[in-house]
Amino acid sequence: MIPAAHVAKFARALPYWMSLALFPLIAFVAGQGGWWLIAMPLMTWWLFSLLDLAIGLDLDNADPTTPEADLFWYRLVTLVWFPLQLVTIFALIHFATHSDTLSTAEAFGLFFGVGVLSGTIGINYSHELMHQSNRLERWLADLLLASVLYSHFRSEHLLVHHRYVGTTRDPVTARYNEGFFRFFPRVLRDSLISAFHAEKAMLARRGKAWADPANPFWRYWLLQGLFLILAFALGGWVGVALFIFQAAIAVWQLELTNYIEHYGLTRKHLGEGKYEHVLPRHSWNAAHKASNWLLINLQRHSDHHYKPDRRFPLLQNYAEDAAPQLPFGYPVMTMAAMIPPLWRRVMNPRVKAWRRQFYPEISDWTPYNKGALPAPR
Repeated sequence: MIPAAHVAKFARALPYWMSLALFPLIAFVAGQGGWWLIAMPLMTWWLFSLLDLAIGLDLDNADPTTPEADLFWYRLVTLVWFPLQLVTIFALIHFATHSDTLSTAEAFGLFFGVGVLSGTIGINYSHELMHQSNRLERWLADLLLASVLYSHFRSEHLLVHHRYVGTTRDPVTARYNEGFFRFFPRVLRDSLISAFHAEKAMLARRGKAWADPANPFWRYWLLQGLFLILAFALGGWVGVALFIFQAAIAVWQLELTNYIEHYGLTRKHLGEGKYEHVLPRHSWNAAHKASNWLLINLQRHSDHHYKPDRRFPLLQNYAEDAAPQLPFGYPVMTMAAMIPPLWRRVMNPRVKAWRRQFYPEISDWTPYNKGALPAPR
């Protein structure tokens, strides 16, 4: 008999395992083709938006001192994801390029769904894993990011974003009134540059050149190259195109999330290139229960910035007097971000209310809006 305590722990973690249902779903729609190919975005964006409406908010907080041993079932879902994603991507490349079942358009429609899977879930899990000290988890994070050709996200996120969030030195803090279609190309360029420079600066402090083997970019490029070679071996140039396409969709999903997480929120400039410390007020949060199941509590983003290595089941919820709240969960908000006039209509008044609530002493926000303040030292 399995002890009742173990069963209870598994039951509490079970909602976070719902994401694994996407693997049999993508296999099923691959065999069906046609309109079935829209099932992936329907399941992730629309179904969980409806579930958020039906289930409501989760305002409860787990004990942050919970022992790591009690988090086994939560951790396990992030550990098993990479091998399942790897097999799925490359099995579907082989299927799509060696089967008469799918037309070319259907093959790319299928890999749009694969990109939703590898971006909405896979990159999110890599984000959880990269923040841990365990070597296996960090390697799994690297492998997940290499599978979407975005390995530098680890360096950018750990060395740049967490340090400079809410300032002009952070590429992924969306500026006030900056639409997603301006943000996206800017962040693709600037995040790669800032990640490389951050690693180069770390090596320089250790007396090493950027070309030193210790530079993780060598690992990033090697892993990405190996995945491209595997895609070619299984599907030729069409296989490579499908692999790159799913990676592009995954990165688009990631940067949509980055866009909404800090839109318009800035840390107060204290003068002489100094800024206030990062506080819960510098991230948008959403307490919607179902989408937090899907995104392993990513929407409790303020606490993640407060305790970056805190595992996802222990992330804490913040009330409105401490951190700004989104009107809907991330699935709805990312869809709204794709329509800039709608986004500004929903979010700009909230940014202005946030400014009045937390910074009533600042009367002129022009330097913040125009990015005219100095970068932090």
